[in-house]
Amino acid sequence: MSEDEAEIRRLIDQWHAATRAGDIPTVLGLMTDDVVFQVPGRPPFGKAEFESMSRASAGASQPRIDAEQHIDELRVLGDFACVRSSLRIVITPPDGAPLVRVGTTLTLFRRESDRWLLARDANLLATVGQ
Repeated sequence: MSEDEAEIRRLIDQWHAATRAGDIPTVLGLMTDDVVFQVPGRPPFGKAEFESMSRASAGASQPRIDAEQHIDELRVLGDFACVRSSLRIVITPPDGAPLVRVGTTLTLFRRESDRWLLARDANLLATVGQ
């Protein structure tokens, strides 16, 4: 495994750990300023909307978010990299039943100032029953 591949895998692990901990500044620091997220049922959105949604659910009412991700393919192409993966997320509110979302993702990373950052993310996660 190349050092670039290892760094991207570490970034993904750090993303999940920071999300689980509710560490919004760390998550924001792992993405480019021009990041674009694409999810089913809504128009694409960027970093400012991601931050706004994250902060709206922060605090005592913040849900616990656990993720299991399997990288199916990771390709480094110069200063860009592509990751295709399978993802399972369990979102558990403090006083409610867990919501499970499962599907595939396609994520593009870009090298900026000698570090990899998430630049584009498209996920096809669907809610499933437990």
